[in-house]
Amino acid sequence: MTVQENVSLKAYNTFGIDVNARFFASVSSVQQLQELLGDARYPDPFVIGGGSNMLLTQDVNRLVIHLDIKGISLIDDSFSKNEVLLKVAGGENWHEFVLYCVAHNLGGVENLSLIPGNVGTSPVQNIGAYGVELKDTFYECEAVRRDTQEVRVFTLEDCAFGYRDSVFKNELKDAYVITSVTFKLTKSNHNINTDYGAIFDTLKAKEITAPTLKDVSDAVIAIRQSKLPDPKKIGNSGSFFKNPVISQTQFTQLRKVHTEIPFYPIGNEQIKVPAGWLIEQAGFKGKRFGDAGIHDRQALVLVNHGNATGQEVWKVAMKVQAAVEEKFGIKIVPEVNVI
Repeated sequence: MTVQENVSLKAYNTFGIDVNARFFASVSSVQQLQELLGDARYPDPFVIGGGSNMLLTQDVNRLVIHLDIKGISLIDDSFSKNEVLLKVAGGENWHEFVLYCVAHNLGGVENLSLIPGNVGTSPVQNIGAYGVELKDTFYECEAVRRDTQEVRVFTLEDCAFGYRDSVFKNELKDAYVITSVTFKLTKSNHNINTDYGAIFDTLKAKEITAPTLKDVSDAVIAIRQSKLPDPKKIGNSGSFFKNPVISQTQFTQLRKVHTEIPFYPIGNEQIKVPAGWLIEQAGFKGKRFGDAGIHDRQALVLVNHGNATGQEVWKVAMKVQAAVEEKFGIKIVPEVNVI
């Protein structure tokens, strides 16, 4: 393990923002992570994984630790008659983990195919897509406390998962580094979730009536590739804003003016409204401000066309946020961590 100086982070964030780290080190074990977190020469280190859920707006004048701990292991195949516990290291790529599960006929995460990022950051915002959230298969995770370097196990209840939310984004924000996640997956008789319209339509078009895990995964991949840009081709961090949740009362008033507004009831008289639709209706889909802009196929995605700075992308995000609030009275909140 070597600590380098003045290292560009362009290759370590999916937006492709070119900022420098004053110090940089990649760790491949929990012990190495603990050593660096406890090194008094590098106070307040900044830990990154796949770099998929952040926007870097300036140089990082401290130690950046790249979490590169790898490994997938079966820890209990007799957890229940039809379930298995699979422990996955935090540095594993999320999509590759999903493909591993599909290849080994382990069900539960196939709807989360092609989500960018690493496994270690997945619990932080309770990642989700196409009717499934991380919490649905989450069993526990291990994490290292930054200030004491102690390892703690977090249960499902401990994590306090909500919509794109968890304890790691609130009272324990920046307190722990997640080093592994254990999932509870099905071995057979899988609960195939095809209720989400786009998946149902894709499978129907292929005349698939009894979909397998791979069929669902392939459908999700096809849908995401048709709508979302590849970070390897154009810098982006996936969905930049959360889908807002509003009250039934506010939605009823809103629908009087915008009769075509799409919506998803989520209980307790709350309604989820697609942020992408709001942004598109505000006139920002496909707009470009220098090298920063909004994707032309999915308005929820902000992009770096080449040489945009993090500050420039952030200014576009604030323009979008202000326009949506002015038009609809809804404040959309960034899902991406702004550094």
